[in-house]
Amino acid sequence: MADARKVYHVSKREDGMWQIKLTGGEKAIKLFKTKAEAEEYAKVLGGNQEGTVLIHASKGASKGKITGSQKHGK
Repeated sequence: MADARKVYHVSKREDGMWQIKLTGGEKAIKLFKTKAEAEEYAKVLGGNQEGTVLIHASKGASKGKITGSQKHGK
């Protein structure tokens, strides 16, 4: 069976705001003024949904990954 975990991406938009989007999603789930706020919210989402959070640098490259099971210590 394929892994059906949701993958949340934290990335910077052209207008300077930070967003959280699902892989393949067209619209942002939520916008933030700072990267730290976006990361914290994404970690909660990933933990609640047992998903994965990918943090992107402001230039677009991936900076790291957090899975829901890591957050809960599983």
